[in-house]
Amino acid sequence: MKGGVLLDMSGMNRILEIDIENQQVIVEPGVIAEVLNSHLSPHGFFFPPDPGSIAMCTIGGMIANNSSGMRCVKYGTVRNYVLDLEVVLADGRVIHTGKKVLKSSAGYDLTRLFVGSEGTLGVITRAGLKIVPFPKTRKLILAFFDEADIASHAVIKVFSEGITPSACEILDKTTLSVLKLCNCRLAIAEEADMILFEVDGTEISTDEAARQIAEICKPLALSTRIVSGLEMQDIWAARRLVGAAISQLDPHKTRVYMGEDVGVPIKEMPALIRRVQQIAGKLDIPAMKYGHIGDGNLHVALFIDVADQLQWEKLRLAADRIHRAALDLGGTVSSEHGIGLARAEYLLEQLGSDAFSLMHSIKRALDPKGILNPGKMGFP
Repeated sequence: MKGGVLLDMSGMNRILEIDIENQQVIVEPGVIAEVLNSHLSPHGFFFPPDPGSIAMCTIGGMIANNSSGMRCVKYGTVRNYVLDLEVVLADGRVIHTGKKVLKSSAGYDLTRLFVGSEGTLGVITRAGLKIVPFPKTRKLILAFFDEADIASHAVIKVFSEGITPSACEILDKTTLSVLKLCNCRLAIAEEADMILFEVDGTEISTDEAARQIAEICKPLALSTRIVSGLEMQDIWAARRLVGAAISQLDPHKTRVYMGEDVGVPIKEMPALIRRVQQIAGKLDIPAMKYGHIGDGNLHVALFIDVADQLQWEKLRLAADRIHRAALDLGGTVSSEHGIGLARAEYLLEQLGSDAFSLMHSIKRALDPKGILNPGKMGFP
């Protein structure tokens, strides 16, 4: 920052109301998502957006980035659950963007305008959120493949059959190795690229969906199996740690979060995976590929020796090529982590000049002096 005031909203961490009859809650922005779910669990409800870092994500941050996570393939992103926001504007006015209703056609959708705005339009001080009941049961299908692009073809086949998993994750061979390091008790002997399909609902519906997914994957997969209970919980717990645990593979290398959140239409996922493999191979940079393949979101973990300047140069080049590969395939440079400063240079290219100009006009109208999160999202 070049001067200014940093707002820390973590102290505003109260859950103000849990309204089960209306299936919603009112919270302050500093509430941690995992804490919110721990308060909802006794009522049989949960807040579905499920990022891997849910134990540290605040609701305000999730709204500002339109977070999603592992179960968004069925349940959607944060945007689908925000009913109302209390926002302090740049000139000090306080507004509410919605009401305690599940739908409204009254005027512009100001709530969605602020979701994903990364703090550039106002300061969120309160949020009304929709919550949903827990499913009766969940099951997890593990499918193992020779190559990641073959695995992505299996995902396309599953969706083409009209099946919507509650989660659909890809973990390449490197990621699977890290997963096992996160929990040595995991009963996964395979050395392959893996897809995790989770299904939820009633006992009958989940049994049928799990069986169907396993059958669809068999012609392409090396092996498949269905797990539940404690084994499933352990796999998900390890999955949440893989992004940060990559250093266990090589303590001399550090993950650098560049080029890590691209997204493409699902049918383009095989092409994206091949492009990423080619980019990393040509530049000789280790790359771990994992993420929410069910909605076309691939996380690429590039890790280098941060003391080596040549590796930094290769890393920046790899990240740029990964971003441009996603754009070439009709995708986005950020599916859920946001633009900020790191991806600001690509936003104009992704949106086009007219759309970006319109965004800039909205920014100037709400923050004419540019005091809110200056420099982010490509704005001055």
